[in-house]
Amino acid sequence: MPQGQIVILNGAPRSGKSSIAAVIQETFEGPWISLGVDVYASMIPARYRPGIGLRPGCERPDLEAFVPTFYAALYDSIAAHSRLGLNVVVDVGHHDDYTRPLNVLQDCARRLLDLPVLFVGVHCPLDVIMKRRSVPQSGREGQYVTGSVDQPAPHPVVQWQRAVHSPGLYDLNIDTSLQSPEACADAIRRQLERGMTYPTAFQKLAAERYEP
Repeated sequence: MPQGQIVILNGAPRSGKSSIAAVIQETFEGPWISLGVDVYASMIPARYRPGIGLRPGCERPDLEAFVPTFYAALYDSIAAHSRLGLNVVVDVGHHDDYTRPLNVLQDCARRLLDLPVLFVGVHCPLDVIMKRRSVPQSGREGQYVTGSVDQPAPHPVVQWQRAVHSPGLYDLNIDTSLQSPEACADAIRRQLERGMTYPTAFQKLAAERYEP
């Protein structure tokens, strides 16, 4: 059975990942299953949230022990979908800014090592992020930290911008302040049509040595 393609969109909250994922689901050929931080968070008990959506900067040290397991479960699910021939688009915000390094991204890369993965860096300047956060979003009232006169860019938002693209190793980079979700999805489509350059970003990440 042919393996399903995996596209992982990594970026800060409100960088535009979900909009791109929606376009991929609607316009790419074949069934595309959308997995990621929001889908996973909705399935775990409230006392363990935000789960894999834990913000950089040691937000909840009491929850950090669960993060590697949550991510492992998510990525094993992604792998299972691909091995069954289903395409998967994943929107996440990987970082390693916890009380100690958890090396989650490297472990996730190992879990998809034998599968076709396109790792996409979804970038967006801080000023555009703040404009998007100021616009109410249905169903997410109170979930996003917004700015104020004294602090136009709150510390948690700045931390996301700093931490989410480390180490910054991608197969493709896109900037959602310069391109629409449709244009970003088209760039991803063209990259998939061109074929991957080996070793891929995830293969390089999987080869990094660390102490689990």
